[in-house]
Amino acid sequence: MDKFSCVTQYKIMLEKVLVNYGIDKFQCDISTIGNGLINNTWLLISKNQTYILQRVNNDVFIHPEDIDNNILLVTNYFKKNYPDYFFVSPIKALNGKTMIFVEKEGYFRMFPYVKNSKTILATQSPKQSYEAAKAFGKFTKLLSNISLKEFKIVIPDFHNLSLRFQQFKMAIKNASSTRIDQAQTSIDYLLRQEIIVNEYEHIVQNNLLKYRITHYDTKISNVLFTQNDENLCVIDLDTIMPGYFISDVGDMIRTYVCPVTEEEPNIEKIIFREDYFEEILHGYLEQMKNDLTDTEIGYIVYSGKFMIYMQAIRFLTDYLNNDIYYGAKYEQNNLVRTNNQIALLKKLIEKESQLNQIVINVCKKLNS
Repeated sequence: MDKFSCVTQYKIMLEKVLVNYGIDKFQCDISTIGNGLINNTWLLISKNQTYILQRVNNDVFIHPEDIDNNILLVTNYFKKNYPDYFFVSPIKALNGKTMIFVEKEGYFRMFPYVKNSKTILATQSPKQSYEAAKAFGKFTKLLSNISLKEFKIVIPDFHNLSLRFQQFKMAIKNASSTRIDQAQTSIDYLLRQEIIVNEYEHIVQNNLLKYRITHYDTKISNVLFTQNDENLCVIDLDTIMPGYFISDVGDMIRTYVCPVTEEEPNIEKIIFREDYFEEILHGYLEQMKNDLTDTEIGYIVYSGKFMIYMQAIRFLTDYLNNDIYYGAKYEQNNLVRTNNQIALLKKLIEKESQLNQIVINVCKKLNS
């Protein structure tokens, strides 16, 4: 969308929103940025100041005020305990609030734009994997002593694998015979991997992992980088809430080690890059090695299986449910996504012993 079309489309919305920040819409330039599927994001330039304006999707986030609550808890904790830590916190509106509600338009917040920064849509080098993992590791480490009592659960059961598996089995029961036939091979494979669900339930029932603040969306585009590919800070904190480290490390593994996205239909292009995996470990464990227990370190490779498997069954569940959640660009889009993740899961399982040895080697190196 070009700038003129954007301004035309959002003219009324801008009038209502920007007045809350004391910004004259006639003295600013605004354009859409980003490729996020959930929130709307704009780049705003006013009087030589640059901002990021976002509208929060309250169809996905039922209680946007809970997001604001969690981000403010983190902001205040950093200001008090780690004032030198670079953290991009939301800007207060004229009413003193960091999230505003505009009637008929929705929920909005504004952030300062970080000059000379960039985002990366997909990992292109082991160094980028290292830097991103280091950023997420430091974020988690610094928050290791924050009280969890006041944090809200912004998406209940977001990474509850037991629930996702039950939803998957229910979708199998209710799906059309046509979609069942088309997906039968994928269904059979994922049902045979139920051991991944069993292990998750063993973890939860026996409290094997520490409950800590978790980012829950550790794709590389949620890190700001310098032009030299060094990390600046973690961004997009909408999903931060208490959880397990396997969600964050697992999603880094899922999204960094493969050179193609989950949209890639050519299975031959799906590989598991051990050097990228190793750099994820280096970056994350440099920060977290003293915070993770030996038991948790033993679950690092499992975390990759956990997240890849869960994403596979979520895609397939949506396919069997006629694409009501993720949507589809073409009829078998979610089945393609499913098979993409199945292929990546198979690659991980094939290399599991090798990957566990890499974990041991990296830990030894960091402890030496």
